[in-house]
Amino acid sequence: MTYQSSLFEYEEDLSGLSDAQREVYEAVVQDGYGMREYARKTGRSAGTVGNLLRRARRRLDGGAGS
Repeated sequence: MTYQSSLFEYEEDLSGLSDAQREVYEAVVQDGYGMREYARKTGRSAGTVGNLLRRARRRLDGGAGS
């Protein structure tokens, strides 16, 4: 039996993110919301959404740049 993986089957491990970071990361990166659009939808400021997304990306990259 041969196993083949696909990039489309890969799911990132988001368990190291806070709930807020995970929520923003999933909405913006995975679901395609714009940061400002998502900020309006959730009542957060665009700056807050941007900060949460930046922190999430840093954690997922292993803390690079922090």
